[in-house]
Amino acid sequence: MSFDDTKKPASNEDETSQTKNGFLALVSKLVFDEKLPVRFMYKTVPAHLNDTGWRMFTGYETPEYLEDDTTNLIPVAVDKMTQLDPSLTELVEYNAGTVWERTPESEGWERVHDFKIPADYVDVEITNDVDDFKH
Repeated sequence: MSFDDTKKPASNEDETSQTKNGFLALVSKLVFDEKLPVRFMYKTVPAHLNDTGWRMFTGYETPEYLEDDTTNLIPVAVDKMTQLDPSLTELVEYNAGTVWERTPESEGWERVHDFKIPADYVDVEITNDVDDFKH
């Protein structure tokens, strides 16, 4: 790609291809290691450019299992997850703040309204005072 190519307006396909194919969800390894279905998922604020914010779980994860998130949650393309489970296709279109679950005895997904989505703590001080900025 040349510099001149970056000046051209992106085609509709270019504008949407990453959304369709490149964006990632963090998925419990139990989905793959134990061949369990996704039964609980929520969308948080994305952590980076390729992150959709979706977090997908089987419902069998223990608190100890989830503490080691770098080992037990793996990045997977949302497109792959919707291929594995087509019932996710409509749900992944929802915005941050949505939570879904399906119990083993239910036929479909149900919206959850009483779950507090975990958020990383970010220690940021916001100021408009130029003298407060540290070099």
